Amino acid sequence: MYTALLFVHSWLRWAVVLSGIAAVAGAAGGVSSRRAWLPIDNLRSRIFAVSLDVQVLIGLILYAGLSPVTRSGFENMSLTMRDPVLRFFVVEHLTGMIAALALAHIGRARVRKTDDSAVRHRMVLVFMGLALVIILLSIPWPGMPAGRVLFRGL
Repeated sequence: MYTALLFVHSWLRWAVVLSGIAAVAGAAGGVSSRRAWLPIDNLRSRIFAVSLDVQVLIGLILYAGLSPVTRSGFENMSLTMRDPVLRFFVVEHLTGMIAALALAHIGRARVRKTDDSAVRHRMVLVFMGLALVIILLSIPWPGMPAGRVLFRGL
């Protein structure tokens, strides 16, 4: 089960990243052209938030119960904090993704509370943009001490 969920978690990151780029690019286009808020704008930000929700849920299942990395990290937290790989997966990755999730949902909530198209586009640009930046900083890219492959196989 661990391998299958890790595979899904690894591949779903691309849906999260691509939908985040689409939401931010659409919002940037809306801000720069001063166009009306369209149903596609709402759909882009919703897809980003929902894909992020699913990704974080799978990540939490891995984190809390299935991952041998986090399990070993919790055995000795002082050692974990000195090891860049363990610290990344036990603390930094989780913290970044939870912060990104919060920003995405705050942005979605604020967009729903206003009817002004310009404000909606700016809110998506700011909140989804910050969420996307945090996500990109929190992914274990190849070349990092905790780096993982870009396209995981089963």
